[in-house]
Amino acid sequence: MVRHSAIRGLGVYRPERVVSNEEICARIDSTDEWIRVRSGIGSRRFAGPGETVIEMAVAAGRGALAASGVSGDRVGAVIVATSTFPYQTPAAGPQIGHRLGITGCAFDVSCGCAGFCVALALASDLVRAQTADYVLVIGVERLSEFLDLTDRSTAFIFSDGAGAVVVGPSADPGIGPVEWGSDGSQASALAQQPSWTEFRENPTGTTPTVRMDGPAVFRWAVSEMEKVARCALDRAGVPLERLDAFIPHQANQRITEALTKRLRLPPDVAVARDIVEMGNTSAASVPLAMDTLLRTGQIHPGDIALLIGFGAGLTHAAQVVTVPGETAPQQPDDGPRPSCRR
Repeated sequence: MVRHSAIRGLGVYRPERVVSNEEICARIDSTDEWIRVRSGIGSRRFAGPGETVIEMAVAAGRGALAASGVSGDRVGAVIVATSTFPYQTPAAGPQIGHRLGITGCAFDVSCGCAGFCVALALASDLVRAQTADYVLVIGVERLSEFLDLTDRSTAFIFSDGAGAVVVGPSADPGIGPVEWGSDGSQASALAQQPSWTEFRENPTGTTPTVRMDGPAVFRWAVSEMEKVARCALDRAGVPLERLDAFIPHQANQRITEALTKRLRLPPDVAVARDIVEMGNTSAASVPLAMDTLLRTGQIHPGDIALLIGFGAGLTHAAQVVTVPGETAPQQPDDGPRPSCRR
């Protein structure tokens, strides 16, 4: 028998603190109007002292497990997409898995804003190959910790949050083939600068933060992601007329609008615009945006959605998915859960 995969449940975590454009503008030479015109962003979320990468990921992961009806001891793998876990080793994945009662293989992937879609593709393949029955995929970022809030090119863009899905077996294809790739020749367009090695050699210099060549990223995203999106649709055998939703990485509202126009999406296709209230949450933006569309009734379980992530690397990944059921309510963490293994 051919085994297919699908998203079985969705969970999210949004930090409590809402940061307005006015607060950001207090430290950069800008205005609320300029930020909205340039990016579409009206506000964003910054994590508080207790809202670490681990805590946010655990909360989102627990919500996804609850929504899917799958217990932690049935999960064979955890894949965490993040670029902001502050430790190079060990990875965040095993610690998150432990908190959720998962003892399967757990690891992190660092693909910037494409991370969630990359991790989703890996999870789908693990399920289809019967390496795991269920895989927990989490996109989580605490970008506010790695921002220079006086940098006019990045201070207003990035934000914090987490989104997670449980991927499991399905009688019908629920996750299409991935269309992915990278262009390392443009690595410097969106990168941490300086490196930790450079900072160690000159600790009185600039602290490593996210730096971005906005125009370069914009040109690449608008020109190349249209092709990637069309290839993902073709590989899934889904014509534009069958599409119910377009959920791109929430990089910039102008990029979303440009892609929507270039793809010539039918007017009844729901387009994610979560960036208006959440900013750019990198690897967390696609599941967070899906949650918003579900909660507001713009999409429904069983709808067909095109996901696409793109960013640092430069990397990209896109796939067509069937929208899962409604998200479980955001819940606070209530401590570690016991593992099924002793």
